[in-house]
Amino acid sequence: MKRWLPFLMSVSLAAGCTRYTPVEGQELPFEETGAVYGYQAEAEAGAPREAGAETSHGVGNLKRPDAPEKTGAMGENAVSLSLPGPSVKCVSLALSEAQRQAKELGEAVRAAQDQRTPVKVKGIYVTAYVAGNREMMEHIISRIDGTELNAVVIDFKTDEGHIAAYVDSPVFEGVDACRNYIPDLPALMDTLKSHGIYTIARIVAFRDPWLSEKRPDVSLKRADGSVYRDRQGLSWVNPYKREVWDYLVEAGRQAAAAGFDEVQFDYIRFSTDSTMREVVFDEADTLGRSRTDVITEFAGYAYERLAPLGVFVSADVFGAIIGSGEDAAAVGQSYGAMADCVDYICPMIYPSHYGDGNFGLDHPDLHPYETISGALNQSSQELSAYREGQREQSPEGGAGKERGPGDDAEKERSPEVGAREEQGGESQEQGKQSPEGKRRKEQALVRPWLQDFTAGYLRHHRHYGDKELREQIQAVYDAGYEEWILWNASNQYHYGGLLNESDAQAGGEVPAF
Repeated sequence: MKRWLPFLMSVSLAAGCTRYTPVEGQELPFEETGAVYGYQAEAEAGAPREAGAETSHGVGNLKRPDAPEKTGAMGENAVSLSLPGPSVKCVSLALSEAQRQAKELGEAVRAAQDQRTPVKVKGIYVTAYVAGNREMMEHIISRIDGTELNAVVIDFKTDEGHIAAYVDSPVFEGVDACRNYIPDLPALMDTLKSHGIYTIARIVAFRDPWLSEKRPDVSLKRADGSVYRDRQGLSWVNPYKREVWDYLVEAGRQAAAAGFDEVQFDYIRFSTDSTMREVVFDEADTLGRSRTDVITEFAGYAYERLAPLGVFVSADVFGAIIGSGEDAAAVGQSYGAMADCVDYICPMIYPSHYGDGNFGLDHPDLHPYETISGALNQSSQELSAYREGQREQSPEGGAGKERGPGDDAEKERSPEVGAREEQGGESQEQGKQSPEGKRRKEQALVRPWLQDFTAGYLRHHRHYGDKELREQIQAVYDAGYEEWILWNASNQYHYGGLLNESDAQAGGEVPAF
C-alpha cells in the first residue's frame, strides 16, 4: 500500500482534490414554554456536566497476556502527509468536462480508501480524562469484553480545544494545545486493539476556546473587532478560515498516526447562540458562500485528506436538521449534502432534546422507542429524497420544503434546534456525484447517538436505565439501521441494557426487564 502513496497524492490533486457536546448552553432564546425552539432546554442547575472525571492518573500498558489478536483497521497508512488542493464543495451539480476527465483518476483514490475495514459499531463515548485513567479504562474494557459493545469514541481534541495527548506536531506546539490527559496514548491504543475494540477519535471542530484566544485572527468577531463569545463565555473559530480547516485536518492526521480507526468531527457547525447576530463576516472569507456551503465544503476537504491515511471519517449533526432547511441554515449542516461527504453521519437524536409534540408525542423523553423510531424514519426519508433528487435544495443547502431564513440566527426555526446537547442501517444506496469527481459512491451510513442519561432538568422526564436504553437500541434495528453510539457525559453507562457477548454473537434474546 505504501508504494502507492505518491501516486495517490498525485491522483488526489488531479481529481480536485461528521451533542454536540454537547454542552453548549442555552444557545437560542427561550420560548414561553421553556423549550428552545422545540428542543428541551436544561435548567442552569442540575444539568450533568460533560467533563467526567476531574483527574488523570495515567494509563500504562493494559495489554493482557491472553488478549486476542488485533482486529479492525490498524491505521497502517497513518502517516503525516500533506495533500494541498482546492476545497471540495460536496453539492449536486453537473460535472464539467475537466471534472469528468478527473473522475477516472478519482476511482484509484476510492480503491485505496476501500482497503479500510468497516466495523458495525456499537460504541460508547469516553472522555479524555477517563481514557487517561488506568483503573477506569480497565473497568470499561472489561465491560466491553463482556457485552455486545465493540467500539469507543475518545476525546482527541477536547471541548476546551486541547489535544488530549502530547503529539509531535509543530502546529499544536505553536499554540501550546497539547495536554497530558492521556499520558501513554500508544499503550492505550495497543490495549484497545488487543481487545478488538474499534477506536474513534472525537475532534471538536469549530467551538475552540483555546485556538480562538491564541489566534484571534481566526476567531469569530463582532463588528468592533473583539472576539465573539457565546452565552457560556466560550469563543469559536471561524469556519470560513482555511487555516482553521488545516488545523482540524492536522488533528485528524495526528489521530490517524496514533492508530485510531476513525476520525469523528463534533461541533462541525456554527454556534446557535442568539448572540451570533453580533458576528460579522468578511466577504474575503465567505466568498459568497452560505453556512451550509462552507460546512459541507469542510467535510469534503477533511475527508479527502484523511481517508487516504486509512481512517474512516464521520460527522456528528443535530437531529433537528433532518427535514428542516431552516435548521440546516442556522447551524450550517445539510443532512443530505454532508452524507455525500463522509463515511458515517451521526445524528444526535436524544429523546430529551425534542420538544413536546415532536413525532406526535406529548413528551418525547417519556417515549424512548417512539422518539428514536420517528427520528430515524425521518432520516431515511430525508436521505432517500436527497439521493433521488426529489427535494429542491434551498440556497442554504437545506430541504426546499422549509422556509429559508438566510444567515439570521434569530429567525424562527423548527422544533428541535438549539437545545444544549449536554449528554450530549442498512447499507445506503448510491449517492450523487460532486463537482470534483466525488470520492464516495454511496451516502454515509447512519450511526445515531443514543441517550444513556436521565434528563432530570426537564419537567416531564423519565429515568433512563437498562430498559430505556434497550428500547432505543431496538428502535434503531427496527428502523433498518445497524449501528449506534451511547452518550453519557460522565461515562456511567447502563450495561444491563446490553446483550452479553455470547448472546449478541448468537443473535440471542434481549434482556428481560
